[in-house]
Amino acid sequence: MTDPLLPIGRFARLCRLSVKQLRHYDELGLLPPAMVDPHTGYRYYRRDQARDALSIGLLRTLDVPLAAIGRVLAGDRVAETLGEVRTRLEADVARRLRILAALDRVLSDGLPVVDVTIVTEPARRVALVRDTGDADRIGEVTSRCVARLLDALGAAGVRVDTSLIGLFPLDLPQQLTVAAALPTDRDVPGTATELLPGGPHASATHLGPYDHISLTGHALLAWCADHGHTPAGPLYEVYRNDPNTTAPEHLVTHLMIKLEEQ
Repeated sequence: MTDPLLPIGRFARLCRLSVKQLRHYDELGLLPPAMVDPHTGYRYYRRDQARDALSIGLLRTLDVPLAAIGRVLAGDRVAETLGEVRTRLEADVARRLRILAALDRVLSDGLPVVDVTIVTEPARRVALVRDTGDADRIGEVTSRCVARLLDALGAAGVRVDTSLIGLFPLDLPQQLTVAAALPTDRDVPGTATELLPGGPHASATHLGPYDHISLTGHALLAWCADHGHTPAGPLYEVYRNDPNTTAPEHLVTHLMIKLEEQ
C-alpha cells in the first residue's frame, strides 16, 4: 500500500468498484488511470484518484447518469446538474405512482371491459402538431404536444373548445410519435394542416383520470379483436373536459379507432 501507483485490482478494492467498472470509466474519459503499461496495457492509479472513484460510485447509487457525473467531477454547474437529475427522478416516481394506481384499479375491478359502439365519423380538417419521445413517458410527450398546439392556436386567435384530439399509434415502439389536433377550417401558423379520414370507427367512453385511459384503450382493442374488426388507424382520444377546471374523476374522454371497411 506504500506504492506510489496502485494496480487496477487493488485500486478497485480500495474504491469499492469492480475492475470492469474502472475500465468502462476509463473508456468514457471519466476516470482515466494515472499510467497504462505500454507493454501489458495494465492500468495503474494514484491514491489521490480514490476520492473521484468513490464519488462516482456514490452518485451512481443515486441514479445520477455518467454524463452528469462527469460534469459534477469537473465542477461544471454542479447544483444545476444535480437539480435536473432530481427533477427527472421526481417525474419517474410520479409515473410509477400512476402505474400503481392503474394496477390497483385492475386488482379491484379486473381486466377492463367497456361498452363499444360502431360510429361513422366524417373526415375532419385539423390543425396538428407532433412530438416524439419514449413510450414509457407518453404522458409527458402528449402534454408537450397539447401545450405547443394551444400556444399556436392562441397566437392565431383560434377559439379552443372541448374537442382537442390526441392521436396515438397502435404499436408502441420505444420511441413513438404522438400528435395533438383541433378541428378547424383555418390555417394555423406553427401547425400542420391535415385531414383525419372518416368512416367506421369503434368508439368507447373513458370516465376518469387520463392516467387510466390505457385501460379503456386496452378494452377497446380487445373488443375489436373479439368481434372480428381490424383497426386501420391510430387511436384517437377526444378530450371533452378542461382538465384545469374538471376534477380527474369527472374527466370524459371518447376513444375511437378507425376500422378497415368490410
